[in-house]
Amino acid sequence: MLYLIAEWFQYEGLSNLFRYQTFRSGAAFMTALVIGLIIGPKFINMLRVRQGKGQPIREDGPQSHLAKRGTPTMGGLMILTALIGSMVLFMDVTNPFVWACIAVTVGFGLIGFMDDYDKVTKRHHAGLSSKVRLLLEFVVAGIAAYIIVSQISTNLYVPFLSGRYIPLGWLYYVFAAVVIVGAGNAVNLTDGLDGLATMPVIIAAGTFAIICYLAGRVDYANYLGIPHVPRAGELAIFCAGIMGAGLAFLWFNAPPAAVFMGDTGSLALGGALGCIAVAAHHEIVLAIVGGLFVLEAASVIIQVFWFKRTGRRVFRMAPIHHHFEQKGWRESTVVIRFWIISIVLAVLGLATLKLR
Repeated sequence: MLYLIAEWFQYEGLSNLFRYQTFRSGAAFMTALVIGLIIGPKFINMLRVRQGKGQPIREDGPQSHLAKRGTPTMGGLMILTALIGSMVLFMDVTNPFVWACIAVTVGFGLIGFMDDYDKVTKRHHAGLSSKVRLLLEFVVAGIAAYIIVSQISTNLYVPFLSGRYIPLGWLYYVFAAVVIVGAGNAVNLTDGLDGLATMPVIIAAGTFAIICYLAGRVDYANYLGIPHVPRAGELAIFCAGIMGAGLAFLWFNAPPAAVFMGDTGSLALGGALGCIAVAAHHEIVLAIVGGLFVLEAASVIIQVFWFKRTGRRVFRMAPIHHHFEQKGWRESTVVIRFWIISIVLAVLGLATLKLR
């Protein structure tokens, strides 16, 4: 809204600041952070009153988690409120990429909300049927992929190799949808400990804020040998909003958590990262930057596959963060070490911009 007003005034006076994506990124970050910190306490109290016993805790999980009974879930609503509020103020809403990312964030958030609501009302950790949830996710991701591909090529660019790509044609629509759904569910699986998913999402969003800004600038894109995506720089503001909203949520999610993100937040944030990566033509780089999420998802796939084949488990418990808990690591130790891994992977992801 403020961006369009500044454009209407032809960027005269102070409104000239809104011409710059860097300024609007900083403003979106601070706005989302402030909104999240202000609404946080009231949101948590509302969730605590409405949910009563809070999120169901698995009896077969780490015993230390039983102390978390009564903690409300659906804290992702705080994140989405702060994020969308800052986006409305500072983003160029005429940009198709913006609408694709908002569609995925809100759509996946609604799917996650239904899942959380089912868990809370039925007092069971299962939630929605996995088939129903995946179907809904692919519908939303398919719509976003259609919007994005109308603005970009259907080439899959390979990191570390300048100008090299794989022409996927119509298969790119399917690939883009798989990336978005996969990212959403990978972050969802990571969200099992206080603060574990939040900080890696913030780190990944910060990394893609840089990538989107560079990809949207033809001069920087040509210099670095990365695909130039006109208007992708606007997504740097979206990433900044995720960072601000995520930090505000982390204030209340820090151990011991006053609220859980729930599927409402984890699905939405993961899907948003996947959508941003597709729009910026850095889908493979997302697998590097978000390598922690890939590891968490892979541990579940491996565990289920191997158990069905042999009746034995590869890990003591999946996702893999529970494996380390079962080995005796304290929750805070697992969280901080996984944060460190996320930082290292983000640096490796950024390195792909120059190593071509």
